[in-house]
Amino acid sequence: MTTRREFLGNAGAMGAATFVGGGRIASAEAGRPGPDPGAELRARNTIFAVDTDTRTNYDALRAELIRRLGPVIVVENDYRGGRYTLVHHGEREAEHPVSEVFELAKSIAHAPLGIYSILAPYLSRHIPDLPNAARLDRHDVNMVAFIGPGTTDWLGPLQAFAATLATARQQLGTAHLPPELEASSARILDASLGFIDESVGRRHFDMTSFERFAGALTEDIGVNIAAAAQAQIEGVEDLMRRWRDRIGEPDWPGLYVVVLSIWTTSALNQNSIIVKRLLDPAQADSHLIDLPTAQPPADPVFVALDNLARIVQDNVAAELVFPLDRRPADALKGPEDLLAQEILHQLACPHRGRLAARRTPDAAS
Repeated sequence: MTTRREFLGNAGAMGAATFVGGGRIASAEAGRPGPDPGAELRARNTIFAVDTDTRTNYDALRAELIRRLGPVIVVENDYRGGRYTLVHHGEREAEHPVSEVFELAKSIAHAPLGIYSILAPYLSRHIPDLPNAARLDRHDVNMVAFIGPGTTDWLGPLQAFAATLATARQQLGTAHLPPELEASSARILDASLGFIDESVGRRHFDMTSFERFAGALTEDIGVNIAAAAQAQIEGVEDLMRRWRDRIGEPDWPGLYVVVLSIWTTSALNQNSIIVKRLLDPAQADSHLIDLPTAQPPADPVFVALDNLARIVQDNVAAELVFPLDRRPADALKGPEDLLAQEILHQLACPHRGRLAARRTPDAAS
């Protein structure tokens, strides 16, 4: 594929010859060379080279800096409460600090969501008069209910999920869960199995019946969420205290924590909330980095360190490149694009259209 610069280089190599209708354009004055139509393109190519070399040098700095970062803790949000990796003095140590109670409590609480995931494509696109009807986006419902209620193909998958739920219910007593968590989990599983039995027997379900089933479980799901939160807090706090002793009090303020999560859990992420309380208060806002991703990366630690290297080197560059203006310096140091404020300023200008027209040369001139 021809790149822009290859095109510019090829166009510049045409030299002074320009063809119109197969004939060479004559010079304005006989015996004198005409204007070089490739000169502008070649000049622009040399200007593009400034940015190419800048990016090359920037990338070289980042690659070297990645090897020297530390101390850093990389947190991968996962179904087990988070995988924590400490990078310190060139060594790495990884651990899942949260007990299994976290995953067990959430697993049972997910039962209504599991049922919904099977039934959603077969919902009617008609939104009934539900208490939260105004919060349902009609277009979203239309996209999720892409099959509709005209078939019972959901029966097989729903019965298969019921078998999974029934097995969990039978074994619940031997899982040695805390008594309150065991009781709420039993009620969630019993209600889920009851809803499935009723729906399979009627060969029918709808939003109203599902909401009636799920709404009755609000309190029990809350108990499971509370148990999961307690397990996560205790596990993360214990690990952070141990790693703080290892890093040492003098180096602790310089610790960076990079938390990777998918976008849907990136705001008020549970690991970020717990960790922030344990960082040096003066550095917590700048040294805790929430990094949303489209999906969990293949190498989370490298992705975290690569992004952190950009942040660290930009923190220094911002103050040196923009020593007299804090606005662009703050933009370069943070997630804001450097052009954002100027674009907002120009878009807010009521005379922007007239100014643009005034800057545009008259086509006839």
